Amino acid sequence: MTDPWVALEPGADPAERVRALRRAHETFTTAGTVPRPVRPVVAESWRRSARAGVGPDGTANVELTDGDLGVHRAEHPLARVMPLFRELMGSFAADGEHLLAVCDAHGRLLWVEGHPATRRLADRMNFVPGALWSEAAVGTNAPGTAVTLDRPVQVFAAEHFIRRVQPWTCAAAPVHDPHTGRVLGAVDITGGDGLAHPHSLGFVRAVARAAESQLALLAPPRPARDTALLSALGRDEAELRLDGRRVRLGRRHSEILVLLARRPEGLAGDELLCALYEDEAVTPVTLRAELARLRRLIGPGLLASRPYRLTVPVETDVTVVERRLEAGAVTGAVASYTGPLLPGSRAPGVVRLRRRLAEGMRSALIARRDPDLLAGWAGAPWGEDDLEVWRALAAVRPSASVRARVAALEGELALPAAPRGRAFTPPGHGATYSQRPRA
Repeated sequence: MTDPWVALEPGADPAERVRALRRAHETFTTAGTVPRPVRPVVAESWRRSARAGVGPDGTANVELTDGDLGVHRAEHPLARVMPLFRELMGSFAADGEHLLAVCDAHGRLLWVEGHPATRRLADRMNFVPGALWSEAAVGTNAPGTAVTLDRPVQVFAAEHFIRRVQPWTCAAAPVHDPHTGRVLGAVDITGGDGLAHPHSLGFVRAVARAAESQLALLAPPRPARDTALLSALGRDEAELRLDGRRVRLGRRHSEILVLLARRPEGLAGDELLCALYEDEAVTPVTLRAELARLRRLIGPGLLASRPYRLTVPVETDVTVVERRLEAGAVTGAVASYTGPLLPGSRAPGVVRLRRRLAEGMRSALIARRDPDLLAGWAGAPWGEDDLEVWRALAAVRPSASVRARVAALEGELALPAAPRGRAFTPPGHGATYSQRPRA
């Protein structure tokens, strides 16, 4: 064989090779010796699997489910190249009745997608998102062995260490952080014997390199300074953490940093003015004075002009919630959502962002239909008058107290105009959940 990493040499009979490999596997699991025709890469993997205590009749354990899986996906670097994986491999997997799988550096499967019937078959051996498929956990398999060896590998049929996986063939290649070189995980194609062709190994290798190239473009090296952290949910005065410092910001400065953090490319003076002030009569001089005070507060060099922009990356608690929602990690998003964004702010740009985030949370909760998550939102100050959420809660947890609350809210909505001096705002849409005087 010219390439020891390819499972079948040209002209080999797949059926005969499967029979020979099953005999070799039986010999190894009973006598501990590895006869021909087992490839050296597979033989070494079998030995590592045995030393790790993997049994040939074992199965993969599912380590991450629901919210935990969603959070891990959302925050994993390979989430940024999943659209690329789907574009390059999705049709191939679906049309060929294969599966596209992506694992992290520990061999945990993050995504498993492809032909529906093939997915159902794979479910039976726990080849599912959240399952641990490291070599040390389930023995020889393409994604787990690829991250162990840090190189592309193909595993054919009975080369798999666990018997229930032996009807499958897979090829996987590790994906590296283009800046540090560390392994981020692996991309895998799993299916039938046809994947033992050399082209499948070259295919996943090319896809992995394409992903690394895209990561290099999407995630340029960070500057020497640490990323700043901005906390603005559930509080009227945000907190900025940078270089070991904690800076409590006033309301106006909180609004400015939230708006600039959303636009790392910067905002022109008139854009920032419109996003910040309700009163159209406010002049640019007022804005420049606020920015000058903000520069003195947060330190030199962090706030640039023309356009106004922050000179260091800023991670906000808003972006954490948005990222988790986008990945379907509703439980994780709820855990990160500590309240509406700058609830006392009336800055137009902040109000729009606050409404959009609250609507995203509410829509995800209602769609998920998890009674505990719905009850948590309904019991919070910002959700206690949220009729839609209370109705969704009543549909899945129709207790007397929940039904009574729904009836009370429906009665309130049927009343005439709200009392003068207290503006009524529909739940999830309003500027605040606690009306307090502005500073």
